[in-house]
Amino acid sequence: MTIEDLPKIELHLHHEGAAPPAFIRQLAHEKRIDLSGIFKPDGSYDFRDFAHFLSVYEAACEVLKTPEDFRRLTLAILEESAANGVVYSETFLSPDFCGGGDVNAWRDYLSAIQDAADEAERKFEITLRGIVTCVRHFGPEQAKISARCAAETAGNWVTGFGMGGNESVGAQGDYQWAFDCAREAGLRLTSHAGEFGGPESVRDAVRYLGVERIGHGVRAIEDPDLVRELVDREITLEVCPGSNVVLGLFPDFEAHPIEKLRDAGVKVTVSTDDPPFFHTTMRREYEMLGKAFDWKAEDFAAINHTALAAAFCDEDTRARVKKRLERT
Repeated sequence: MTIEDLPKIELHLHHEGAAPPAFIRQLAHEKRIDLSGIFKPDGSYDFRDFAHFLSVYEAACEVLKTPEDFRRLTLAILEESAANGVVYSETFLSPDFCGGGDVNAWRDYLSAIQDAADEAERKFEITLRGIVTCVRHFGPEQAKISARCAAETAGNWVTGFGMGGNESVGAQGDYQWAFDCAREAGLRLTSHAGEFGGPESVRDAVRYLGVERIGHGVRAIEDPDLVRELVDREITLEVCPGSNVVLGLFPDFEAHPIEKLRDAGVKVTVSTDDPPFFHTTMRREYEMLGKAFDWKAEDFAAINHTALAAAFCDEDTRARVKKRLERT
């Protein structure tokens, strides 16, 4: 078995951002919505930089209007993930895109997504759990609405709360109320930081939001004291190397700090972020990391066990996924 064929755990996947371009084009065709401006001639998503990526992302979401759209999307995502060896995935879901923040509408969307996840588990032997996310550039008040939706549906399937979006808008601490609300509902916490926001954003997410995981977090490498703090606090990083390279944080995989962070004792995991946007898959991430750092099967096995320990799931699910990881 090659390293690309190993069973994999993915902790950082944006649901809408994982939508295959062909799926979005088909849905746009069915709904007679013109989205031609967001695609390249070859059919892939077209964006210039991170800000433009966010606008293209949100434009693609315009065709995702109903619970049935999200049911179909979930099946398409999980079939693709399973084909790349993923046996457990956590996906970021935003009530802003699923019912506009209305709790009753959010329940309908969530029910459709869970139904699709159950079908995919039967068909493809992949387990999915949901992390409700607020969108940072929609502001703190909108984040409170997302947190209330998360709190109302917290349980064995909705297991976490987090924040994505543009790190240049506001500060981590501005969203403290939303994270406190989610924590009180028993949800586990993560937040995007240390991608474009720099190392201080990582420190602020830990200090003000009380997260146990960080989405990206790679720019922590610029601050040795912060690296030691992450080790001491046992904070897990949801690292997305391919995304970081495409968006220009690092020129190539060889320059990516994931190995330095791992060597320093930081808990690192591997994910794809928004795979079709960044022309990647979990198989490709493994392939490129293997080439860049000469990582072997045992390195990826260790990373997957780190991911399993950090997963926002119950112990029965963790035990079931562990058995899948051991089929090598």
